[in-house]
Amino acid sequence: MNRPILASIHIEAFRHNLARVRALAPEAKTWSVVKAAAYGHRLESILEGLKETDGFALLDLRDAQWLRNQGWQGRILLLEGLFEPEELAQAVSLDCDLVVHCQEQVVLLERLAQHSSHAFQVFLKLNSGMNRLGFSPTTYRDMYHRLHSLGHQVHHMTHFANADAVDQKPTVGEQMDCFSTATNGLAGETCLANSAAILWHRTALGDWVRPGIMLYGLSPTGIHADIEHAHLQPVMSLTSEIIDIQHLAAGEHVGYGGRFTAPEAMRIGVIACGYADGYPRHAPDGTPVWVESNGTGAICPIAGRVSMDMITVDLRNAPNAQIGSRVELWGQKVPADTVAAAAGTIGYELICALAPRVPVELIRKS
Repeated sequence: MNRPILASIHIEAFRHNLARVRALAPEAKTWSVVKAAAYGHRLESILEGLKETDGFALLDLRDAQWLRNQGWQGRILLLEGLFEPEELAQAVSLDCDLVVHCQEQVVLLERLAQHSSHAFQVFLKLNSGMNRLGFSPTTYRDMYHRLHSLGHQVHHMTHFANADAVDQKPTVGEQMDCFSTATNGLAGETCLANSAAILWHRTALGDWVRPGIMLYGLSPTGIHADIEHAHLQPVMSLTSEIIDIQHLAAGEHVGYGGRFTAPEAMRIGVIACGYADGYPRHAPDGTPVWVESNGTGAICPIAGRVSMDMITVDLRNAPNAQIGSRVELWGQKVPADTVAAAAGTIGYELICALAPRVPVELIRKS
């Protein structure tokens, strides 16, 4: 018998979420962001679930090569551009679009022009206030003209630092003002909105949007309630089973360090999932887990420290749970954002940290 933990990827949820992006940004084209192995969901899932996208945005040329090998003929955007001169030939052969965010990458394309007439679709990145990647407003226009003179189709990109916050500096409005000034009069399309901007800043969408976390059904803020208005669906469900039940007397302790003490006689369910599977080790007592019981189910709180391969939960809310009862660690009944918040992190980290040892299956109907 195989260990019962399983990550299920719901293809219809992908399709639904992409449709929600299009409904929220109906005039824009969509880069579906699939970096980090599609946020832990595995690239295999996106070719079915997101095949209607206008393009995929990612980091690694190996992933671009995989997409081409699988027959994807649409656009691919390298979100951090090229890292080494040796990557130029592969980017050309794979017909990738490039983000250009530093002068070294501009020089790289100038050197390419000495022996090749290939023209890239370039998304030139402006640092409009996030101070991470991108050209300053004082150098942006010069870089644009240098790339344009080489024959590249140059477009405009920036990234919002606080689209998921209210009045935090720099605001979306301040960054938009900076972007508008820097790009005024320059030809090219615009690529502005991440998930948070799509959800909450309709005036900052641009010609292309690039949804990431919302495609996977999670919240940019880390708070599930913040995205309920968008009617997104969770794509990943992490499930397992109870593999043992312990009967405790009042005052007995559970797990490493005895963090949880039984307040009364009670049952503890032992679940086949731990931090080596990607579950957050620092999840405190009380973190919710859904446990099947008597044909339905109930939320049962974690009781005791998460270990490498096991989680222990308080079964008092699920009196009929037995060995073999199914549990959901996160997904449709327990939002990943809720688990992450309890553990002091964000849903992004949970889904991206899914361990390679966890089997993944594609569910084609909900």
